[in-house]
Amino acid sequence: MDLVAHCGGSVMGQFLYTLTAVDVSTGWTECLAIPNKTQIAVSTAIKAMRLRLPFPLLGVDSDNGSEFINDLLYRYCLEEQITFTRSRPYKKNDQAFVEQKNGSVVRNTVGHDRFETEEDLRLLQLVYEYLHVYVNFFQPVMKLIDKKRIDGKTVKVYDQANSPYRRVLAAEDIAFAHKASLSNLYVQLNPVTLRKNIDLNVGKLWKIVK
Repeated sequence: MDLVAHCGGSVMGQFLYTLTAVDVSTGWTECLAIPNKTQIAVSTAIKAMRLRLPFPLLGVDSDNGSEFINDLLYRYCLEEQITFTRSRPYKKNDQAFVEQKNGSVVRNTVGHDRFETEEDLRLLQLVYEYLHVYVNFFQPVMKLIDKKRIDGKTVKVYDQANSPYRRVLAAEDIAFAHKASLSNLYVQLNPVTLRKNIDLNVGKLWKIVK
C-alpha cells in the first residue's frame, strides 16, 4: 500500500490523499480518498479497505513514512494478527506493484490536480466507489511469470490477461462464500454504466478545481 498526494505540485497547506492498496497475487486494487495523511486517517482507511476485500487481510506492506510506521497501525496489526512489513529505505522498487497502480489507476483517472476541499473529498470518494468495481471486475491485468536475460536483452513472459475478479475465482485458497458473493455482484454490474459514472464525477471534480 501507498499514498498518492493530490497536491497539484505544491506541498504547501493541506490537501487530499489517496490510499492505494494492491494484492500481488490477484491484482485486486483498492483506492480510498482521505483528507490528510495523519495516522488516524490512514488507519481508518485501512479498516474500511479491509471490509471491501473479497478475502481476509493477512498482511500489509508499506514504505517507511510515518503515516504507516506508527504505534496506532502497529498495535492494530498485532491485535488483528496481520503481518506488517515495510520496504527498504531508498529502494523504490520494493513498492513496484502499488506504484504501478498509483499511475495506471489513480493518476490515469483523476490526474495531477490539487484537491483540498470537503466537496473534493466527497466527489473523490464517489469516484472510487465506482472505480474499485470497474477496475477489479472488468479491467484485465497480466502477471509477470518469468524474466530472463538473453543476448544482452531482458525478455519478460506474462500469463494470460485476466481481471482480478477472475483471478479471485480461480484461487484455491479463497473461500467459496467469498467467490459466490462476488459472482452475485458481477451479474448485476454494467461496465458501460460504471464508466459513465466515473467520468461524470471526475468531470465534476475537475470543474470545481478549475
